[in-house]
Amino acid sequence: PALVLPDAAVLSCRCTEHTANYDVDLEALVNDMNSSLESLYSSCNTHTETAPLLHNSHVHTPHHGHAPHRRGPRSQRPTPPIPLSCPQERLCRSQPVHINAFMRLQEEQQQCRPSSLPAVINPFPELCTPTGSPILSLIHTTDNHIIKVYSEDGAGKVVEVPADMRARDVCQLLVYKSHCLDDNSWSLVEHHPLLGLERCLEDHELVVQVQASMTSDSKFLFRKNYAKYEFFRNPLNFFPEQMVAWCQVSNGSIPQSQLLQNFLNSSSCPEVQGFLYLKESGRKSWKRLSMFLRRSGLYYSTKGSSKEPRHLQLLSDLEDSSVFTVTTGRKLHNAPTDYQFCIKPSKVRSECKELRMLCAEDEQSRTCWMTAFRLLKYGILLYQNYKSPQQRKSPVSHFSTPVRSVSENSLVAMDFSGRTGRVIENPLEAQSAAVEEGQTWRKRGHRMNALGSPSLLHPSSLSSVIHRTQLWFHGRIIREESHKMIMQQGQVDGLFLLRDSQSNPKAFVLTLCHHQKIRHFQILPCEEEGQMLFSLDDGSTKFTDLIHLVEFYQLNRGVLPCKLKHPCTAVAL
Repeated sequence: PALVLPDAAVLSCRCTEHTANYDVDLEALVNDMNSSLESLYSSCNTHTETAPLLHNSHVHTPHHGHAPHRRGPRSQRPTPPIPLSCPQERLCRSQPVHINAFMRLQEEQQQCRPSSLPAVINPFPELCTPTGSPILSLIHTTDNHIIKVYSEDGAGKVVEVPADMRARDVCQLLVYKSHCLDDNSWSLVEHHPLLGLERCLEDHELVVQVQASMTSDSKFLFRKNYAKYEFFRNPLNFFPEQMVAWCQVSNGSIPQSQLLQNFLNSSSCPEVQGFLYLKESGRKSWKRLSMFLRRSGLYYSTKGSSKEPRHLQLLSDLEDSSVFTVTTGRKLHNAPTDYQFCIKPSKVRSECKELRMLCAEDEQSRTCWMTAFRLLKYGILLYQNYKSPQQRKSPVSHFSTPVRSVSENSLVAMDFSGRTGRVIENPLEAQSAAVEEGQTWRKRGHRMNALGSPSLLHPSSLSSVIHRTQLWFHGRIIREESHKMIMQQGQVDGLFLLRDSQSNPKAFVLTLCHHQKIRHFQILPCEEEGQMLFSLDDGSTKFTDLIHLVEFYQLNRGVLPCKLKHPCTAVAL
């Protein structure tokens, strides 16, 4: 059974709490309670319903008529009845009555005990709080995505990337896995085969965000792009003077020294102007219009070449759009020229109606429009992408060393005629030693050929196959395929590749890009003193193999319009 204690009984409980170490003497508590209730009963009115009172562990029932009166072992004076809160309810022996005083006491004890007890320090807080844990948070917060990247030969590789991984970081990862030379010219290409569009992702773009805007048939390609930042090195080749002007002055041109600064500076107002062919919406016909590219967007004039605001119509916005190269050819879209490009909104996936199909008159003007679009959209971010790999790799130096070929950097002339080898520092002595060594190798080759040596050991047979191991040699590809590879990897000066000739089985062809034009030079074989040699200028300069020929024209222009600078390579993932 339980007791109902008034507020006066709380004081005795509190006193017992502090003296008995939280253990309550029930008998002493009941005696104190009865004495306090006696004074309380004198001020209360008489009620008809009373409650049984616990007296020394027995229930005491007041006298009502002939009701028996039960006493405990020790005689106590009669206790007045306690009024119930509800007169209709009569408590039985087996029905407990909750003591509010004890409930308050327990609550106070629970509030006082933690403050009085010493605090125990948790030695492993990271195990109890996963959100703030450096160990468990990595398990729950990592959000990796799966992308698939394809190479030139169609092979694909699955890569797991986090959500904040940039295109430049993905390229470095693929270069590391494919054992390629990282020369800051690798790029990730967004390719849409159904639309016939592709573009190179900027180094700062997040790959996962770009993938979210792509369709199921779209894919990423991994290839070289030498023209990605070539306009920082040779801006005049990308921006003709007649196409770039100020918006404030109609006929004024930008000075050459401030050409790129005006594009990178957000406060300046450069403008690219010229004529472009625009494909009309829902039709196959093209219309030649005067276009103006500014920071606010691409405009076309509704009245000739007028720049008045009432004659300019907005064609596309730069912020929510990207510029793509059209790869399907002129026959599919019935284009007037081969120099097509497209402006595609970022939110549009496969709706052809939202695509802005444009066509330039030549390759230089198309490159100018597309490069200006990138500069006006991203601004200083492109320059930071261009400078960050150079600052990270090359140390700070006060002078610049000239660019030399791989063979010239790795090989030195040495003399082993004595007991110990020595480096030949005199250039004339090194040249005479090279001539003498070459004559010795020729005599040795004739001697081995006369003795019937195997064909694989013969120098002439080795020179005919050693070039097939080089990255710039592409075997039996057709002329159109070489054009496509040069255009995909950026039409910069010095981009080249070698391939087998289709007209002459024993000859080879050098495909070279100069001033955004692709030219072909035939390499003819010639025999001298029983040895097969190769020449590019009808026998004036001869080489024992194609590797020597390429290394020579990397250092000397010769009969070519420019030196060989960038090999057109295709990596297999």
